[in-house]
Amino acid sequence: MENFATEQAASDLSKAGIFLNHDVNGMGQERMGTSVMAAVYNGGIVFGADTRTTMGVYIASRISDKIECLHEKIFCLRTGVSAHTQALARYIRYYLSQHALNEGKLPLVLTAARLAQELLYQNKAYIEGSFIVGGWDPVNGCQLYEAAMGGTLVNQPIALMGSGSTYIYGYVDANYRPDMNQQECKDFIKKGLALAMARDGGSGGCERLLIVTPDSVTREYVAQEEFPYSLR
Repeated sequence: MENFATEQAASDLSKAGIFLNHDVNGMGQERMGTSVMAAVYNGGIVFGADTRTTMGVYIASRISDKIECLHEKIFCLRTGVSAHTQALARYIRYYLSQHALNEGKLPLVLTAARLAQELLYQNKAYIEGSFIVGGWDPVNGCQLYEAAMGGTLVNQPIALMGSGSTYIYGYVDANYRPDMNQQECKDFIKKGLALAMARDGGSGGCERLLIVTPDSVTREYVAQEEFPYSLR
């Protein structure tokens, strides 16, 4: 009777668009959601993330910050289990600061990305999470890397992750240009996140943006009323 009730509850949730991992005893984890993306433009990088943190079907936070500072001009976007990715980001920040002190100069973005890759690979049996690592260094300029769960590392001019990202690959392919200026890139990120959040039940809240240039780091906040797209 208990198993039937659990299966009936899962069926009711699926009709509402909420899907659980198949576990009739109720011990499975619900799908988590997020939407993060970043893009290199002509002069810098724009990072963007939604602000919703979920515990299955429960919204644990509507104002979380998924943009982590790893060093002065190096940042990462977190996806996956928040506790896992927050802990790994702190390890990366610690190791990167020690490396910078030993070398006496700003660390490379690639060094931060390699640290993320190594920690993800070494803990692939325990960690559920991925990173987008990017920023600026005086040797290679602006760079962006995807450090996926399991340890894959890819360098590319645009990166997107999270459950909401699956809805916007067409938008990204059709609209991204490497020669965009800062405002064009910000508008591109804002609309991409708004589109993802409109369709993905696990993403939501507001938008946080971070703009990194060789000379500055700027944070911005986009309220729901300012979204360039909404289903409402």
